[in-house]
Amino acid sequence: MKIIMLGAPGAGKGTQAKKISEKYQIPHISTGDIFRANIKEGTELGKQAKTYMDQGLLVPDELTVNLVIDRVEHDDCKNGYVLDGFPRTIPQAEALDKALSGLGEHLDYALNVDVPDENIVKRMAGRRACISCGATYHVVYAAPKTEGICDVCGSELVLRDDDKPETVTKRLGVYHEQTKPLIDYYAEEGILKTIDGTQNLEAVFDDIKRILGE
Repeated sequence: MKIIMLGAPGAGKGTQAKKISEKYQIPHISTGDIFRANIKEGTELGKQAKTYMDQGLLVPDELTVNLVIDRVEHDDCKNGYVLDGFPRTIPQAEALDKALSGLGEHLDYALNVDVPDENIVKRMAGRRACISCGATYHVVYAAPKTEGICDVCGSELVLRDDDKPETVTKRLGVYHEQTKPLIDYYAEEGILKTIDGTQNLEAVFDDIKRILGE
């Protein structure tokens, strides 16, 4: 079962990817984790990626696809995997399809966690993070015991710059321009499944389980 997660930043696709990984015993793979692991291990691909990242540049699509393919060829992926955060653009999707086809494989599902922009802006604006230990909360969905104070270490909770409405709106603009076209791309391939992401976490996951077969 080879799955990719689609959805705007803040739609909750990362959370659902982790739940899929746990239930179906398949690895949850994010490109960020792949980059870090390869750089830490000093692999040839990792060294190449590091030269771009050290300059603050995006890692080129071809190298990113090579890193992803290298990861999915590991033994723990023989029963499938869930890709989170990749592909982000049509050229990346085409390159991934071509590389998988070279292995005699293909993606089974593209799961789109659909949440309207206004819901995402409100959702992100409610997030709070601890300035000391990094624990995260939400003023509505996962509030700390004491307002503005971390349950774990007692430090102050703040609204991160990334979660401020103006930043979230900018990120959504990039998503609509670059990533949303993937929805049409995978619909044409016949593997797109859209889930209503405005529901609570468990209801979203129930819908995903129905699609994947419980």
